[in-house]
Amino acid sequence: MQLHTHTWGEGDRLALLVHGIMADHRTWRRVGPALAEAGYRVLAVDLRGHGASGRGPYTPELFADDLVETLPAGAELAIGHSLGGLTLSLAVDRLRPRRAVYSDPAWHLAAPGPGFGPEVFAQFKSASREDIRAMNPRWEEADVDVERATLDLWDEATALSLAPLTGRDLLPKAPAVPSLVQLADPSFLISPERAAVLRERGFEVRTVTGAGHTIHRDDFEGFMTSLEGWIH
Repeated sequence: MQLHTHTWGEGDRLALLVHGIMADHRTWRRVGPALAEAGYRVLAVDLRGHGASGRGPYTPELFADDLVETLPAGAELAIGHSLGGLTLSLAVDRLRPRRAVYSDPAWHLAAPGPGFGPEVFAQFKSASREDIRAMNPRWEEADVDVERATLDLWDEATALSLAPLTGRDLLPKAPAVPSLVQLADPSFLISPERAAVLRERGFEVRTVTGAGHTIHRDDFEGFMTSLEGWIH
């Protein structure tokens, strides 16, 4: 599937941005311009089932195939958040960016407890602005507005499609390219034990102190600081 894309900047270096579930390219509203100012042409996708891109079926492999179909290989930098991190990791050997950043990637989805399965997650589509604000107290109002708008376009079947992944170890065996794993504090996806495994496998791992799962919206300055040495 050819995905909808959005571009910031006209720099000589190319950066790719891949959002997480429920979002679209607008989640990068501050990151895209910041990278453009640093000299990049920034290309952000809407994954299938999100934003202005087409709909289903949904599997991680299809998400990854879409990236390869849509994005040029050999970019200077690729960043994937959450589901976008999992998707990027499944496409990185084909996209071959010079550097990859996995921002709190969905490499381990805990088996849901009673009453909290994919169906409940899918119900978040109807969340109000007040619900979004309560769950993300550090977000700017503009991010609350973006989240509410993106939920309207989101196909909640993407959440249901993740059910087969729960409880599985999705950690990459090795980095295909030099790779940074950027973690929330705490991360509900990458435990300290799994972070240690990633370090042993050759990933650099950095934690953004106090940041929630959507690091780039919860602590934009911390997100950018955490990328030091990876974006220049």
